[in-house]
Amino acid sequence: MTGIEDGAALAVPGTTMRPLAKTHLPPPFPVAGLEAWRRTYAPDIFGNAPKLLRVFEHLRSLCDTDCNVLVTGETGTGKELIARAVHTASARARGPLVTVNCAALPEHLIESELFGHARGAFTGAATARVGRVAAADGGTLFLDEIGELPLSQQAKILRVLQEREVVPVGESHARSVDIRLVAATHRNLDAMVENGTFREDLMYRIQVLTLEIPALRERREDIPSLIEHFIAATNARRNRHVTGVTDDAADVLCAYDWPGNIRQLENLVERMVVLRNGGEIGLDDLPPRMLERAGDIPVPSATTLPHDGIDLRDAVEQFENGLILQALERTGWNKNRAAAILRMNRTTLIEKLRKKNLSSIPPSE
Repeated sequence: MTGIEDGAALAVPGTTMRPLAKTHLPPPFPVAGLEAWRRTYAPDIFGNAPKLLRVFEHLRSLCDTDCNVLVTGETGTGKELIARAVHTASARARGPLVTVNCAALPEHLIESELFGHARGAFTGAATARVGRVAAADGGTLFLDEIGELPLSQQAKILRVLQEREVVPVGESHARSVDIRLVAATHRNLDAMVENGTFREDLMYRIQVLTLEIPALRERREDIPSLIEHFIAATNARRNRHVTGVTDDAADVLCAYDWPGNIRQLENLVERMVVLRNGGEIGLDDLPPRMLERAGDIPVPSATTLPHDGIDLRDAVEQFENGLILQALERTGWNKNRAAAILRMNRTTLIEKLRKKNLSSIPPSE
């Protein structure tokens, strides 16, 4: 998820040209084909967690259609990058991709920004202006945070989708437009429909196909690779020389729940790299609140203390070995996923397996 972009989705209004690579994509695919597809159309989205791979499977299968797409997920999960991939892998890739952050538009300017205006349509309209919808003609219109649109503007977006035309402010005649709509929201649109803040007919129009992006806490095994990527990117951008993250700091970062998702992770890594300048990021570089939460993680009881005592070191070793093997068995000996379950860095797990001579134990059938 790149700065999955936004570390995720930093919506920057404007028009972007994307080259057309394919107009027809093959149906259902092996993993190797999916990886090649990702490198071509979504190179900035990082991770191999099962939930994320599932998103890519659905994404690839829908890109050769022209249906409207709704991208859902928490803030900071990378919804704009997904929208860009939908556009880039589609037959509309030669056309513009126009991105609009609905939450960032002042309410009194929304209609003009979206639909344009004629000269003299209102005070200050010294020249005519083409709206974002018309600017997307022949391409893709991405409405980020569509749940923030007022009901009055929802009705006009619905007209655009139904009639394929737009009427600028101050004009009486409609202009034809040919767009594919990709919308995104972190809100529950069904609940908004129930409480009357979102039009039901518009919801049906925009969610012909739906992609749900998993939260970062649902794909913890991707955190180490994301951290590495953000460190490298910040080093290059800020002229820093951070070499990595210590194992104990990585354990805390992997165990954290990341309410702000990839965007939060990216911003934190950038801040730590800038302040650290060189060497490894350690526990002292982490925010105090993150360390406090890490200290709240419950530790299960290993065993009951025998009456005649116990060799504590051996007991701890056996307990740790048992948990590691359980995690490996549960994940089919996938070390990335096992490390995520154990809330530790993958390199830490591999080193423990080597020292404990556990890596030679074959997985059970």
